[in-house]
Amino acid sequence: MILLVHHGDAIGADIEPMRPLSEPGRAASARLAAAAASRGVSPDIVWHSGKFRARQTAELFWRACNPLAIFSLARGLQPTDPPGRMLEQLKGDRRSILLVGHMPHLGRLLRVMCGESPDSSATGVTTGTPSGATTDFPVHGCVALERQGEIWKEIWRLESER
Repeated sequence: MILLVHHGDAIGADIEPMRPLSEPGRAASARLAAAAASRGVSPDIVWHSGKFRARQTAELFWRACNPLAIFSLARGLQPTDPPGRMLEQLKGDRRSILLVGHMPHLGRLLRVMCGESPDSSATGVTTGTPSGATTDFPVHGCVALERQGEIWKEIWRLESER
């Protein structure tokens, strides 16, 4: 299983340049992590982009889901990174991985993983997505994927309470 997670709500750069999670963002991320854990999420690896807000969100998931998992920064999770970079890292890796990143990268990565073009419109059902699913990424939420051959299928998603 792969779990894609958008970092929690962060403080504005005008207030704090490192952009840590806001208190509501931290609380919402902790609830989201607990909900993921209750669905059986127990990753072997937790990767984050290295940005402070992503690392803080990843730590909340790591503690809630599997504090024995490998926890590290991973290349390919920055907001403007091409989705193919992370896709290449995931190719052939059968471990359960939790990725914490940013928009618009996560939306593009989700589309590519589900067999769509990264630039295709994500409004509605398209090739590679389960019936009734969408590849719009939930803001401050998460999407669980299961490998099916060369593509992944969305199995569930959780949206953050704002």
